[in-house]
Amino acid sequence: MKLSHFNFELPEELLAEYPAEHRDESRLMVLNREEQTIEHKMFKDLIDYFDEGDVMMLNNTKVFPARMFGNKEKTGARIEVFLLRELNAENRLWDVLVDPARKIRIGNKLFFGEENSLVAEVIDNTTSRGRTLRFLFDGEYEEFRSKLLELGQTPLPKYIKREVEPSDEERYQTIFAKNEGAVAAPTAGLHFSKHLMRRLEIKGVDFAEITLHVGLGTFSPVEVEDLSKHKTDSEQIIIPSGSANIVNNAIENKRRVCAVGTTVMRTVESSVSASARLNSYSGWTNKFIFPPYDFSIANSMITNFHSPKSTLMMMAAAFAGYDFLLEAYKTAVKEKYRFHTYGDAMLII
Repeated sequence: MKLSHFNFELPEELLAEYPAEHRDESRLMVLNREEQTIEHKMFKDLIDYFDEGDVMMLNNTKVFPARMFGNKEKTGARIEVFLLRELNAENRLWDVLVDPARKIRIGNKLFFGEENSLVAEVIDNTTSRGRTLRFLFDGEYEEFRSKLLELGQTPLPKYIKREVEPSDEERYQTIFAKNEGAVAAPTAGLHFSKHLMRRLEIKGVDFAEITLHVGLGTFSPVEVEDLSKHKTDSEQIIIPSGSANIVNNAIENKRRVCAVGTTVMRTVESSVSASARLNSYSGWTNKFIFPPYDFSIANSMITNFHSPKSTLMMMAAAFAGYDFLLEAYKTAVKEKYRFHTYGDAMLII
């Protein structure tokens, strides 16, 4: 498969700037792989496709306010800093992206907050856009973290051109978010409301929580035509033994096992036993899934509608079947489904 196989015309008006008014009332396109049928539903209709003993695997990562705005020393130029990963807690070292990157050099100082209450020094160039910053902060670590939270903003994706609004703080977070560490939301999970989760529980559907701390690796563009040569950044994953047991029990009983999102699918496919069961694991993954691919754990999947040439679209194509997914995307454009983070959802069964 080549990169160009995943290109399509996406009208700009289909990029969702805001979420649906209620989480579970976005649209849901249902793809049945066996029957090759496409249905148009609401997300809350999801419950009709699951029964007692089925399992939904959820990513419980929590987004932290990773976007900060500072000023460069001397020139006062406004610089956007996107916190990617804490490298060393004791030394306050962070991997970050800076924009505009061309204005930042090693040794530059950046000032944050109204009274320059936080200062950082650039100590390394990690990539063309990335830098390593050392925050110069004398207080306790907890004070430092609370300062980052105070100065940071909800890191909405770049395609959303509007300012961050107070409601984004809640809506750009799943209702089951627990483990802080993501710089982007696992978007398929954003559609679940407390009411829908309760209805699924009453029906007897089990939930298995895993963690993948979404980094920018998830969204890094593919820049090679030959997909086998694409390398993705590593992201931290955790699969607790309790969750692995729930999933494996459902597999043994031939139940429906649903990966809620591409992050969940990458996580579980990164820790498969020789007998095609899920192993508990804590570590890192740089799994990149594109067609053709044999999936071992999930037999159904929820995902959003993704951008052309994205790794997320490639994974959905690997699961649904390339031709069927492209047909579904053409239908989505025609029927004006909303794309991206705050957009509509797809269930592949």
